[in-house]
Amino acid sequence: MFAVIKTGGKQYRVAANDLLKVEKVSGAAGDIVEFAEVLMVGEGASATIGVPVVEGAMVTAEVVEQGRARKVIAFKKRRRQNSKRTRGHRQELTTIRISEILTGGAKPSKKAAAKPAAKKDDAVKAEAVEATEAAPKAKAAPKKAAAKAASAE
Repeated sequence: MFAVIKTGGKQYRVAANDLLKVEKVSGAAGDIVEFAEVLMVGEGASATIGVPVVEGAMVTAEVVEQGRARKVIAFKKRRRQNSKRTRGHRQELTTIRISEILTGGAKPSKKAAAKPAAKKDDAVKAEAVEATEAAPKAKAAPKKAAAKAASAE
């Protein structure tokens, strides 16, 4: 079975265990990512074409590595003007391995990495900061007076 997915503004024909490079997808190596924009799924005459996407279809993939493509040089020269400009660009790419093609609202066997939300540690730190700001600050005047008295003697 194969599927046609859309990611990064491009369409890819994928099957299970395919290895391909796509535009950057967030996730570290080993993470599972889900592609919900499935435009076509099936095999031969039994293929289902989405309008615009196939309902209940999903493709899961494992991130193999994050990398960058070869450098593309954009060189412009204006003849007889003593003017030239060179620019380079390296596109960020993600190498993925297709794990499963799911249809009919089936759940993936491996769970996709949860998007980072506010962690409990961050909430505790925020509360501690608020508590220190709300607490009255100790007066520094007695320390200064004690220091002046000590230096006068």
